[in-house]
Amino acid sequence: MSTPRYDEAAVKVLKGLDPVRHRPGMYTRTDNPLHICQEVIDNAADEALGGFAKTIAVTLYRDQSMKVVDNGRGIPVGIHPEEGVPTVQVVFTQLHAGGKFDKKDGGAYAFSGGLHGVGVSVTNALSTLLQVEVKRDGEINRIVFGDGEVREPLVVIGSCAKKDTGTTVTVRPDPKYFDAPNIPQGDLEHLLKSKAVLLPGLIVTLDIETASGEFVRKEWCYPDGLTGYLAEQIAGYTPITPILTGEKYIDGIDETFSKGEGCAWALSWTEDGLVNRESYVNLIPTPAGGTHESGLRDGVFQAVKTFIEFHSLLPKGVKVLPEDLFGRCSFVLSAKVLDPQFQGQTKDKLTSRDGLKLVSAMVKSPFELWLNEHVELGKKLAELAIRAAQSRAKNAQKVEKKKSSGVAVLPGKLTDCASDESERCELFLVEGDSAGGSAKLGRDKDFQAILPLRGKVLNTWEVDKDQIFANNEVHDIAVALGVDPHGPNDTPDLSGLRYGKLIIMSDADVDGSHIQVLLLTLFYRHFPGLIRAGHIFVAQPPLFRVDIAGSGKNKPPRKFYALDDGELTAILDKLRAEKVREGAWGISRFKGLGEMNAEQLFDTTMNPDTRRVLRVGIPDDVSANTKDLMNMLMGKGEASSRRAWLEARGNEVEADL
Repeated sequence: MSTPRYDEAAVKVLKGLDPVRHRPGMYTRTDNPLHICQEVIDNAADEALGGFAKTIAVTLYRDQSMKVVDNGRGIPVGIHPEEGVPTVQVVFTQLHAGGKFDKKDGGAYAFSGGLHGVGVSVTNALSTLLQVEVKRDGEINRIVFGDGEVREPLVVIGSCAKKDTGTTVTVRPDPKYFDAPNIPQGDLEHLLKSKAVLLPGLIVTLDIETASGEFVRKEWCYPDGLTGYLAEQIAGYTPITPILTGEKYIDGIDETFSKGEGCAWALSWTEDGLVNRESYVNLIPTPAGGTHESGLRDGVFQAVKTFIEFHSLLPKGVKVLPEDLFGRCSFVLSAKVLDPQFQGQTKDKLTSRDGLKLVSAMVKSPFELWLNEHVELGKKLAELAIRAAQSRAKNAQKVEKKKSSGVAVLPGKLTDCASDESERCELFLVEGDSAGGSAKLGRDKDFQAILPLRGKVLNTWEVDKDQIFANNEVHDIAVALGVDPHGPNDTPDLSGLRYGKLIIMSDADVDGSHIQVLLLTLFYRHFPGLIRAGHIFVAQPPLFRVDIAGSGKNKPPRKFYALDDGELTAILDKLRAEKVREGAWGISRFKGLGEMNAEQLFDTTMNPDTRRVLRVGIPDDVSANTKDLMNMLMGKGEASSRRAWLEARGNEVEADL
């Protein structure tokens, strides 16, 4: 067997847009081309958000190409002062380029959704054709790209009135990069409709080419904005409250937030029907929610809680939680955040830790005022929340009685939580005593329990389920959970499960990864029912913290957390693009969870509103091979198989050494 050559020529450098074509899944969704087309639509919407565009017209052709036209300012076409090529070419061919990094007063975009610095350059990289026409300064300019490269350089193709400005982008996605070549029309219509909802008065049209070559037009315009849209969503349901709307933004100097940040919202409670909840950040839909949704719930809940206490409405022994109040609440939330952080390039979830504090502060006071002006409706909301809390407590008592018979004595090192509601409770399996100490101090004592693990857990892959309790760590985990070991084909009794979420929390290093593997082996081999039911999670603690000092009264200090080197590079690239002085930031590296203080650990890894966790599951398409793979990886007599596997697949690993 010949040894693979490893010399200077083996080191490859991906330049320009090559990284996108090499691994498109890192930059966009690859199930269909909608997301790369959405990047073009988002740019047009950002012009409307800034008040420069009044219309957005989208055309979807039979060959799945798309044209997006806006009457905004038009992308600059002059020579870029640093790159020496037309600016429109820079925007579409360089990953970290755009007009959305300048956050100072008077910047091109004070608020925008496209803040990752990849945007339409990813669209260009994954398209066989991308044509841009710009109306600006009385001229019509055109540039044509193909597969991310310039096919036709920028030329002037005509003239127009000075006031006639805008951008037209025609894109033809390359189907080889996507699982399905067609753009789902329902999702596209919902996206365009949301832009009209969030920008009252904006006219959005969609022309769809039919099989006969004719075009069918749909048009959206919501002069009433969020109110009109939510009324449409809950039409026919029995209302408990009318639609409550409001908006509030920072309009002066604030120590924490920047001018213009804030949110608009519409809420309603109904007795029946589906609950409709939608949220957006700078016009970008966030289907997975995030800290802005948590802020809305917190602000409204705190206002209602204060109202309940002021009017002495809470029965003795009842504790009301946010989920009690929001069980029947439908809402639409539109947040404006100056420098948002999203989870991944697809921007499904807002992770900016200040998002919760911002939205909560904006919502709480107006909602308190509304409650005091509408006392009877406020009492209706209070009664709704109290009834839900009483029902929840009653159900928790039933479960407690069922599992109380013959329960084992809980391990002494377990720091348990106060709540008896198993679905809400969380158990953290924490590597090491030092991290366990920080976790105990930083946790929410109401629903978060801590079980510190000393040393490596036993490899239980080839251990019989009747023998695993001989290991102290495994014994403590099983007893704390309240579930007996079982096989893959068994129907386990999960009624005694004491925690709805079991979260593995280990250091972001090799030893931490080893402990994760050993614990996941334990659960897959002896507690597979917990994985099938979605109870097992893995925490993702950050490796780096970046601190940026404040500059001036309107720019407070900022703090970013990076999961890995890739995120750290992206953060630093963004700071450089914002013209932050090189070296004006400090970078701290966490060698382990024990180096974080209690506040940092809770903020980054334990707070449900700001943490990042991965749910453990086994996709159907790989479940048949999982047992064989685990046997090769964890079996004691499989050393030769592991070596062969490492030689074949070792080049794919990303190690932190």
